[in-house]
Amino acid sequence: MEEVGHERYRAEQIMRWIYHQNITSFEQMVNIPKIMREQLSQQLVFTEPEIQSEHISRCGTIKWLIGCDKKNAVETVYIPEAKRATLCISSQVGCALSCQFCATGMAGFLRNLSTAEIIGQVFYAAKRIQAITHENHALPRITNIVFMGMGEPLLNEQNVFRAVNILLDDLAFGLSKHRVTVSTSGIVPAIYRLTDTCDAALAISIHAGNDKTRDHIVPINKRYNLSKLIAACDHYTKTTGRSITYEYVMLNEINDQEKDATALAKLLGPRHAKINLIPYNPINTLTLKASTMSNIERFKSILQKKGIVTTVRKTRGDDIDAACGQLFGQVQERNKRIADYAYMA
Repeated sequence: MEEVGHERYRAEQIMRWIYHQNITSFEQMVNIPKIMREQLSQQLVFTEPEIQSEHISRCGTIKWLIGCDKKNAVETVYIPEAKRATLCISSQVGCALSCQFCATGMAGFLRNLSTAEIIGQVFYAAKRIQAITHENHALPRITNIVFMGMGEPLLNEQNVFRAVNILLDDLAFGLSKHRVTVSTSGIVPAIYRLTDTCDAALAISIHAGNDKTRDHIVPINKRYNLSKLIAACDHYTKTTGRSITYEYVMLNEINDQEKDATALAKLLGPRHAKINLIPYNPINTLTLKASTMSNIERFKSILQKKGIVTTVRKTRGDDIDAACGQLFGQVQERNKRIADYAYMA
């Protein structure tokens, strides 16, 4: 604002209108001088996300397909609980990492989302939840944000870090730094940069306690192996004083045996870590199978006996393909339709 001749506090006023009042028309920002409103209306345009579809699960989870441009869209998922709600947001269209259990990586990487496109998911979701509350019944407001949707956040770190700053800013969403989590499959150099420049919680998609198994499940491990990854995680914990959540998708006869639990315990036992075991959510085009609940419970018991805090994630939204690892199905179909239309034209 100062660069174009306006007082700094005007930017704060505008942010309050946008993020606190959901006002995106400069004409409605009545504490801004009229001439300034006219200038801003000529210079800036607010573009809200284009909503392609909305699906509501029997458990209350909501999934939106949000258009980014004429060719691409991403999925955003709202997960309500009794007095809180988590919004799972995307950072890229597609993903380059090709993790074996994940639908997003099957179509490859298309492009990064801009900071505005990332924040737009949160802005829209907050407005939509408010509207549903007024129309039908009360839904808990968004209290937590997780970068666990489509894409690898740390391969779009500049825009993701900017988005985190907006999410934490009291003039915008004002979320606690403990309630905004960036999840990564292990982009080691970016973990160091996140530690030093971004005040977000960190989650690691680990999925194996040894390199041989992890190389297969998470191919980026061939570039940044567990030794390098754990060193970066130790730096994060030592620097920030905060623990890390390690996510572990349970795959039948691939990473769910007693030896796998023992290897994971050996790797993470000396560290102040929390492990979140995730039942695998099937994808039609993949032959992977979910671990049995008895295997998951046995795996959990082994870790707990080693003194590691371990939880099993409750599956939410699997009936609308909104559960962990399932995002991208509709996007893939929509992009294919656009390609088909372009071919026919």
